Amino acid sequence: QVQLVESGGGLVQPGGSLGLSCAASGSGFTVYHMGWYRQAPGKERELVARLTRGRDTNYADSVKGRFTIARGNATNTVFLQMHSLKPEDTAVYFCNGYIRLLGEVAGTTYWGEGTMVTVSS
Repeated sequence: QVQLVESGGGLVQPGGSLGLSCAASGSGFTVYHMGWYRQAPGKERELVARLTRGRDTNYADSVKGRFTIARGNATNTVFLQMHSLKPEDTAVYFCNGYIRLLGEVAGTTYWGEGTMVTVSS
């Protein structure tokens, strides 16, 4: 069984910085893509940033130049460093991973439980 465990988040003032981390726990799996999505109140979940196993990155236009996604030394961890935060960045941030279990032909998308980021003065 694989779980994505997130940490970080909290309250930060506009213009501030915050970091999120996510680790895939368990055994017998291979992690391919990992990334972060967010969902603001009353809105649909949207992609924030994604990192492939080959370390290619994709960012939402709204966060380009402010957010950075990176893998840890272990390929089952991913970090999101957020700078110049704005009130509109307020949302629940979800870790996402495309993971293949040992013995399986195809992978499955896993989600973390989410962590709240609030940008407010």
